[in-house]
Amino acid sequence: MKKLISLLLLFTFGLSSCEKDDICDANTPTTPRLVITFYDIANPTKTKNVSNLKVIGDGMEQGIVFNESLAVDDPLRYVTSGSSVMIPLKINDNTTTFKFIYNSLSETPTTINTDVIKFNYTTQNVYVSRACGFKTIFQLTNVAPFVHTDPDGDTFWMTEVDLENPNIELENETHIKVYF
Repeated sequence: MKKLISLLLLFTFGLSSCEKDDICDANTPTTPRLVITFYDIANPTKTKNVSNLKVIGDGMEQGIVFNESLAVDDPLRYVTSGSSVMIPLKINDNTTTFKFIYNSLSETPTTINTDVIKFNYTTQNVYVSRACGFKTIFQLTNVAPFVHTDPDGDTFWMTEVDLENPNIELENETHIKVYF
């Protein structure tokens, strides 16, 4: 009997020393990306698809990957056509600059147009869980949340850029509206 009780106690203590697996659920919100939605300048309430948009951050050669299923050397991997894009901001800096290249796959150089936007923000690290660690949320600055320039000296393809929501905590809302 004493052996049975000892065996049960040993088994119980053995189980109590186990700890649950710490796995971050894929559905747990992590560091959000900046959401930019494109609108028709002639009809400002209607979204508009941008054609062959390539977005390249400072220090990047290829640009943001929009189509992960394509090969690394496939130019379509770095291009998107749609009414919205999500771009990452630097978590260890207070500014991030991107080139937005409209119609980037055109064989006619005069139809390719590049605008540059520098985003200015503050960051805050927020604890998510033991398994997921921290995420960084962003707050676009009140004064000059972005600076929009035209590096080519031609016309801006982004006719108007408006701040919709300066708090970048989620990816299910528009933060910047672009009219073209």
